[in-house]
Amino acid sequence: MLVKVKPIKSEADYEDALAEIEQLFDAKPGTSEADRLEILIALVETFENQHYDIPLPDPIEAILYFLESRGLTRRELELYLGSRARVSEILNRRRPLSLEMIRRLHRNLGIPAEVLIQPYEVLHQAS
Repeated sequence: MLVKVKPIKSEADYEDALAEIEQLFDAKPGTSEADRLEILIALVETFENQHYDIPLPDPIEAILYFLESRGLTRRELELYLGSRARVSEILNRRRPLSLEMIRRLHRNLGIPAEVLIQPYEVLHQAS
C-alpha cells in the first residue's frame, strides 16, 4: 500500500522521498507507480531549489561537457566560435568568449546563456 504523498518539509522527508524515487525509478509509464514517481520528483526538485544553492558550471567545462554528451567534436564548434585556432584558444582558456559567441552557442546548440556569461579564468600568455 502506498503512503499518501505530502510536501517535503524536512531533510528526513527529503531523504525518504529520494529513497522512494530510487525504488520507483523503473516504473512502467502510465502506471500509478509512474505517476507517483513523477510527483515525488517534482516535490524533490522544489525542495532542492528552495534549500540548496547549486552553482552554475564553469562556462568552458559546460561547453566540453555539452560536446562530449552529444558526441560532437571541437571542429563542429568552428561554426559558432570561428577558426580551429579560435576554438583552441577558447577551450584552452587563452581567449574569453565574446558576446556574439555566447549568443551563437546558446541559439544554435542550446547551451544556457546564464552558464556561458559567467566570469571564468582566462590564462594569459607570456608576452
